[in-house]
Amino acid sequence: MDFILSNANIVTMSTGPDGYQVLNNQYIGIEKGKIKQIGAKEEFSSLDHVKVINCQNKLVTPGLIDCHTHLVFAGNRANEFEQRLTGVPYEQIAKSGGGILSTVRSTRNASESELCELALPRLQGLIRDGVTTVEIKSGYGLTLEDELKMLRVARQLEQHERINVSTTLLAAHALPPEYQNKADQYIDHVCDTIIPQAAEEQLADYVDVFCEGIGFNLEQTQKVFETAKQYGLGIKGHTEQLSNLGGSALAANMGASSVDHVEYLDEAGVKALAHNHTVATLLPGAFYFLRETQLPPIELLRKHNVPMAIATDFNPGTSPFASLTMMMNMACTLFRLTPEEALRGVTVHAAQALGLNHSKGQIVTGFDADLAIWDIEHPADLSYQVGIPRLHARLVNGEVCYAA
Repeated sequence: MDFILSNANIVTMSTGPDGYQVLNNQYIGIEKGKIKQIGAKEEFSSLDHVKVINCQNKLVTPGLIDCHTHLVFAGNRANEFEQRLTGVPYEQIAKSGGGILSTVRSTRNASESELCELALPRLQGLIRDGVTTVEIKSGYGLTLEDELKMLRVARQLEQHERINVSTTLLAAHALPPEYQNKADQYIDHVCDTIIPQAAEEQLADYVDVFCEGIGFNLEQTQKVFETAKQYGLGIKGHTEQLSNLGGSALAANMGASSVDHVEYLDEAGVKALAHNHTVATLLPGAFYFLRETQLPPIELLRKHNVPMAIATDFNPGTSPFASLTMMMNMACTLFRLTPEEALRGVTVHAAQALGLNHSKGQIVTGFDADLAIWDIEHPADLSYQVGIPRLHARLVNGEVCYAA
């Protein structure tokens, strides 16, 4: 064994009924980046000649997983935030050069090194919240060159911080200015050029589509998903955020690992998620920031046993929040999730949303040694308090990274 964590009060988040229970005075053996053994001290044959790190009865959870972010972009839209609050309609802001296309312009004009420099403080905010795995989407380039640039930067972040990065190609995020009133032609470009190149360069794990009235329709979404699958990429969807188009059911029936936002999801859509083991990813930051009133169908998701993940949706326009524990609090206060559901939403269910449920999101033998060590006594504290430094250390693939 490479080393052992001693005197750890662990919350395994395993899928069994006891996953949320605190197991006191546990020892965790780490070997080659994996969890080798878990148990009481007497269950370990010998502690001689093995490095032991005393957790001093701190709480240990799986490392948190932020399964939906847009961390890589350039530009700032605080002025639009202020304009909206003073009564300027979004349509007027967009016509004057604001909105998502302002972020697209800034991102296109930025170099890879500039985008990386801008993304790092956002990533560090998540790291301070105990995040060990983060998903990062493209979607602010909307050209072959710029979408791949964003994905390359997302991959490069692993070289700057101890973090696992999952990448998602979101070229079908919005219609670029070059293709105004030519949505079908743009989708052809995404399918014929951008997806094949991203796959060839191994820059994307997933392909995502904003399926919405202001985004892309069901037929266009299906075409993107079919192309992604042809190239061996996973699929996920921005669906049912503003209306019920049936995008969630389409994505689930095509094998999507998750559908995200889902405020307008109906019971037929929920049943499709349940039938296909698709995760519903809740994004309370965007709900809060946009002052939405349509709540996700939490009771239906519970009724049909659909796993619920929680993510920051960090982005410049609708959720500029680099705190996953704040999203846990929002999920509890705005969506009425329990603290257990919130913690599952950023561990085991978030791992499932990224197709990592056999290696991350739980403290069980054989899983990756991605852990968070906290200066708290009960896991509900992670959903209860916001802004107080509580992280003592993270383990990422078995490497200890102290918060200080």
